[in-house]
Amino acid sequence: MLGAAAVIRPGNVAISAVAVLIGAIVAIGPEVLAADQAVLLRPLAVACAAAALFTAAGNALNDYFDVESDRVNHPDRPIPRGALTRRGALSIAAILFSLAVLLGLLINLESLLVIAINLAAMVSYEVRLKRRGASGNLLIALLVGSLFVFAGTATSRGDPAALSRAFVFALLAALATLGREIAKDIEDMTGDVDRQTLPKRHGVKVAGGLAAGAFVAAIALSPLPYVLGLLPWTYLAVVLVADAILIYCALFSASAGRQIGRVSKYGMVVALAAFLIGAVT
Repeated sequence: MLGAAAVIRPGNVAISAVAVLIGAIVAIGPEVLAADQAVLLRPLAVACAAAALFTAAGNALNDYFDVESDRVNHPDRPIPRGALTRRGALSIAAILFSLAVLLGLLINLESLLVIAINLAAMVSYEVRLKRRGASGNLLIALLVGSLFVFAGTATSRGDPAALSRAFVFALLAALATLGREIAKDIEDMTGDVDRQTLPKRHGVKVAGGLAAGAFVAAIALSPLPYVLGLLPWTYLAVVLVADAILIYCALFSASAGRQIGRVSKYGMVVALAAFLIGAVT
């Protein structure tokens, strides 16, 4: 039971649900959400649950495929330490993916389409693209960014302005995630025995430069919601803290000993807080 709970990585699951919640608040605005609670709260709650289930399923699927590298890079995960079998992880992934799709049916066709595309992308990533370096990193970045798109499709009711805001936030999240994924591959080079990741293909220097470039792009575009009038100055004030964290990540992205993957995750959490603060003030 503990192995099943650990394989889904509850922290990541919670962040996904919160990201959809914040994405919806930012996309449609807190005033609209408050005024139309009877109409919007149900699809929003279902969307948060679907995102949580999908993320949990993706984490279980990841552990199913990454057993050999996890023995070196993450020996404390459930399968390497013997708390869960590979078949158990695969069963958990299949059940949770199915539940996420069923919840998508309860929202709308657009949201169901996002889930279906992401499911195909996730399976393609684990089966094939993960081992091909940059394409796998890019796909994970797009999957994370799609959380905001999903939030927009679930609650915008086709409003172009709301969907536009969702896509802006998706872009920022995708860029930061791209940098994080490449940095994680640098950190995990020793254990990635069955993968030709970007740093293994082209070297740590090249991979570190690309990770830094993605972080810098996210930093450079972070004022965009303020410049476009989507969020007020309070967003800008808080996102500067996230930018400072990402600047550190950009400077040391090629350093395997500085745990840039974990540090950048903190920066992304601060950025989420910036979006929420900007939306409610």
